[in-house]
Amino acid sequence: MTFEALRLATQISTAASLQLQAFTYTVTLLVSIVTVGLQKTGKTMENVAVILCAPTSVSVTVKRRPTRPREYLTEREIEKLIKAAGENRWGHRDATAILIAYRHGLRASELVALRWDDIDFQTGKLHVRRAKGGAASVHPIGGRELRALRRLKRETPASLYVFVSERLAPLSVAGYQRMVARAGEAAGFPFLVHSHMLRHSCGYKLANDGQDTRAIQHYLGHKSINSTVRYTALAPDRFKGFWKD
Repeated sequence: MTFEALRLATQISTAASLQLQAFTYTVTLLVSIVTVGLQKTGKTMENVAVILCAPTSVSVTVKRRPTRPREYLTEREIEKLIKAAGENRWGHRDATAILIAYRHGLRASELVALRWDDIDFQTGKLHVRRAKGGAASVHPIGGRELRALRRLKRETPASLYVFVSERLAPLSVAGYQRMVARAGEAAGFPFLVHSHMLRHSCGYKLANDGQDTRAIQHYLGHKSINSTVRYTALAPDRFKGFWKD
């Protein structure tokens, strides 16, 4: 092979090598572009799938009880509540609890804390220990209450507390509150009845009867008379005689 032929063969080989490198680079670049494109497409499809599978918002109308028109019950409504409570499994206990809470304006915590040694059956007196720093007092017990309490004591002779569960443990505040609410439902009230309404009902009844505001304050154990005047403000008798036909 002549020198000229050798030089030409070398040039051809070099050109072929350069073309191969260029081709390889092009193929690699195309593969990279296709891979990135597929990845982006995959993510896009995933996003589309998420959007398609996402739950659509649905308007749901929640049925609520009507707002309470007031925070107390009348005497007739109290009797209706007591009757409804008396028809359940622990009827006498529950009816008596509502009667005592109403007659003495007891909070839920005060009612469940009542003990038999707080009651003097001989003199017809009830020692009331108030919560929230209220003043303790001694209330007279009426004949209806005494009869109900005597029967309850006969039914649970071994208990220390007046209102107890099936296991003779003190009735819990939550349990008492649920009982009052259930009695309100059973009585057919169109609004939710809660246990503190019994205390308000007591204050309203005494104010409506024309009892002295200071006496009501001490009876309910209010530290401030400002908590008592809410009941006298609702008493309709203070407007008696405004109009005469």
